[in-house]
Amino acid sequence: MAGQRKATSFDIAHLAGVSQPTVSRALRGSPTVSPATRQRIEAIAKQLNYTVDRAASGLRSGHSRTLALLLFRDPSPDDTLINPFFLAMLGSMMSSCAEAGYDLLVSFQQPSSNWQADYEQSHRADGLILLGYGDYADYRQRLVDMVERGTHFVRWGHVQAGQPGLTIGCDNVAGGRSAAEHLVAQGRRRIAFLGDATDHYPEFHDRYLGYVAALEAAGLPIDPRLQVPAISTEEAGTRAAEDLLDRGDPFDAIVAASDLIALAAMRVFVNVGLRVPEDVAIVGFDDIPAASLANPPLTTVVQDAGAAGRRLIDTLLARIRGEPTQSVVLPTRLVVRRSSV
Repeated sequence: MAGQRKATSFDIAHLAGVSQPTVSRALRGSPTVSPATRQRIEAIAKQLNYTVDRAASGLRSGHSRTLALLLFRDPSPDDTLINPFFLAMLGSMMSSCAEAGYDLLVSFQQPSSNWQADYEQSHRADGLILLGYGDYADYRQRLVDMVERGTHFVRWGHVQAGQPGLTIGCDNVAGGRSAAEHLVAQGRRRIAFLGDATDHYPEFHDRYLGYVAALEAAGLPIDPRLQVPAISTEEAGTRAAEDLLDRGDPFDAIVAASDLIALAAMRVFVNVGLRVPEDVAIVGFDDIPAASLANPPLTTVVQDAGAAGRRLIDTLLARIRGEPTQSVVLPTRLVVRRSSV
């Protein structure tokens, strides 16, 4: 039979002595099928070289067995920049999807596009993973609308009580504090912060709050002229570093809200004759691949991209299955390299 035509679930049901719906449930891993029956069905399916028709199964169940990963472009001159930290999550996300029997659809998006209707509402995906969003004040209402429509989604970002939807993020306050505490321990006393410190970019704001807490604990003054706004692009980091130099206020260290900002600032300082770390010590945030390859290598706060990617997928799948879910804050750790010592 198998040599003459492609085997079907009805063939498996006949050989296993069960109904076709039982075969379908068994091959989906449904707990309603006993382990012994499921093993018998799986063995027959393997013998017949049977593979599940994902498209037909999706039409019957109303599920596509696909998740959509939407990467939002960071502002840049050519609108193509994607935060390298997000790209570092891809491997673990793809592995988690494969283990769960899902495909992962990756798409670059403009924040203004109608991405919800393009995916879950059109049944192209069972749920959405959102990475990057720009100004949170503009983005938040979109999240509220998605919650009201019952959209299955999870995002990477700032975790706070009362936020719309599910969020996985890191402990940004602790990360910012560990960066500043490290610089204080190196004897630095005029520590600047490069990064937005408003609720428009809440992750950066939390890192700034951690920086402030470390300085206050050390008895150091909080000088507003040593905080320069910047988003997570090299262009913004360059402008912030140049602005800090133009202000003329002395500084001997930098806490940067991201590695992209830190690496751009490092180039600016070296170009004007400042030595890193002798004249200015620098700490970044994210541990993107370029951080360890910089000259000198960049001290940075590490967010575990692998754990983040797995947690995003696991949380979204639990949400799709109707299981209890909650937002999660993941720990950070400081990796010390030559840019600060």
